[in-house]
Amino acid sequence: MVKRVTVRTFLKKKRDGEKITMLTAYDYPTAKLLDQAGIDAILVGDSLGMVIQGNETTLPVTVEEMIYHVKAVRRGVTRAMVIADMPFLSYQVSRQDAIFNAGLMLKECGADAVKLEGGERIADLIEELVSIGIPVMGHIGLTPQSVNVFGGYRVQGRTDKEIERLKNDAKAIEEAGVFSIVLESVPVEVAKEITESISVPTIGIGAGPYTDGQVLVFHDYLGIFEDIKPRFVKRYRELGREIIEATKEYIEEVKSGKFPAPMHSFYLKDLKKG
Repeated sequence: MVKRVTVRTFLKKKRDGEKITMLTAYDYPTAKLLDQAGIDAILVGDSLGMVIQGNETTLPVTVEEMIYHVKAVRRGVTRAMVIADMPFLSYQVSRQDAIFNAGLMLKECGADAVKLEGGERIADLIEELVSIGIPVMGHIGLTPQSVNVFGGYRVQGRTDKEIERLKNDAKAIEEAGVFSIVLESVPVEVAKEITESISVPTIGIGAGPYTDGQVLVFHDYLGIFEDIKPRFVKRYRELGREIIEATKEYIEEVKSGKFPAPMHSFYLKDLKKG
């Protein structure tokens, strides 16, 4: 029987000093491949608004769209933890909406947990969600849903005031009951200090090597998404280039008649033998 990754797994890995691995996925085949590779957790991120839908930000993503993608990912996973992003306005409008929408991700989609952006200001909400059985991953630092407030995608924690706010945010949502916290685009020193000061694991993205784990966007680390190239992304492959080359080869073979070849075709004489 396959042993599933759970909230307890995350906490144990922190205690044991074992790094946590997480990647995003938005569909069944991708999720299945990542799960087979042994990834600890799959985040169905609202980053799909950019890398799948082609929007400039994550803000247009709806609850209905997240439900569609979380369901697809869930069907491809047997071991990894599946975490659903809560999109913009799905938890900010009212407490009732937040509970209902977060509950949908678990009840209807099969997610194991949800992720919310924000610190002290949403600590009470996190505590309530956890109290009714909804595991919550926090997210502080550069929170993409606040891109208009930040004035762009910029590193957070540059000043003493910002650093203090990040530390207070981390402590507040830790006490509220999150099982882990994503730290995005914060200085290495700040991420290290936060990681060492809290009991729940930190997952870094653009936060240096001292967090308890790392997460990257699928289309970024495989070189598929070219619109934005964050400094913190390591491109392990350049699949975008390979897709272009393979497509050019396909076009040429179709035009020249090389494809489809006999091996790719059905013939009556062969079918009648069967």
